[in-house]
Amino acid sequence: MLNASERRKVADTIKDVESRTDAELVTVLARRADNYLYISTLWAAFLALLLAPLMQFLPWWIEYQQAFTLQWVLFIMLAILFRWRPLTMLLIPKKVKYWRASNLARRQFLEHELHSTKDRLGLLIFVSQSEHYVEILADRGLAEQITNESWQEIVENFIREVKKGKTGEAFVHCVEKCGRLLEEAAPATVVKNELPNHLVLL
Repeated sequence: MLNASERRKVADTIKDVESRTDAELVTVLARRADNYLYISTLWAAFLALLLAPLMQFLPWWIEYQQAFTLQWVLFIMLAILFRWRPLTMLLIPKKVKYWRASNLARRQFLEHELHSTKDRLGLLIFVSQSEHYVEILADRGLAEQITNESWQEIVENFIREVKKGKTGEAFVHCVEKCGRLLEEAAPATVVKNELPNHLVLL
């Protein structure tokens, strides 16, 4: 996550961008889109259940009560182990992670009321750290003038910078590039500040 200095720099960049456009820009950085506890628990239960058919290959006899206890112990141990965040994220399919992150992005778009700005000029830059997910959501007033390819190019540049460990700089560059597109599509005609300028952390 970003430090205080980097967050201030992002906030200052947002203010500068919004002074040159009628669009409203919100940036959200989430540590993760979900806790995924249900998935780690399902994996633990599945592996514990696999223990039963494997017991027939043991070289010694085991009582029913002992087998039952062994399964419970294995389930509890795995459930605890799989809650370790790096391991949890490895167990989750990429499609599931992206789906959850995408859902959270859309919820943030609605919660910050970007869909109800004047002339429908709301823009959300959403990043979910654990899922390595970045998305830019533009409301109708912007989507009609700026192509998805333009947003996608900004997202790809953002991801490249983050992979180099430059998350703070990536945010600033992303906001600046979005700002140039917003200035062309919706140049400033009024003084406004409907939504927060700071980086929203979840």
